Amino acid sequence: MKTLVLVRHGKSSWDYSVGDRDRPLQERGIRDALKVSSAFKPQAVKIDKVFSSPANRALHTCMIFMRQLGLPLAKVEVTDELYDFSGESVFDFVEKLDDALDSVLVFGHNHAFTYVANSLGNTYIDNVSTSGLVHLDFNVDFWKSVQKGTTKQTIFPKDLR
Repeated sequence: MKTLVLVRHGKSSWDYSVGDRDRPLQERGIRDALKVSSAFKPQAVKIDKVFSSPANRALHTCMIFMRQLGLPLAKVEVTDELYDFSGESVFDFVEKLDDALDSVLVFGHNHAFTYVANSLGNTYIDNVSTSGLVHLDFNVDFWKSVQKGTTKQTIFPKDLR
């Protein structure tokens, strides 16, 4: 069994003259990431490894989840493959994951995550919102075998307000 948990970065700010990779989270993005990570924590999903896009907003969201879930920073790996907006690099990334990892938590971007969630899950999602979480399970032993799985749960900030 393989588990893929996708988390879109929190709501980011356009108030600064910085490049796309450097945009920070808004206060709302921080609050929403705290809410979603707190709602996910009781699920007690064992996470083997955490991966994040190098974008500031994705990394900050990742750090909020790490703290809330009590996961050690040593589990985090930053990869450029997740700085993807179409989903193609995310598919390649998942396919190449180490088969010793059964459960991964991944932080990145839309439209990639909505596309991946709809392509790999069995529940249609109109849009993975900022700070939104999609938990997918696959009854396979190898990441390269991941195709259609089960959308086990979604946690979106609007559902927690």
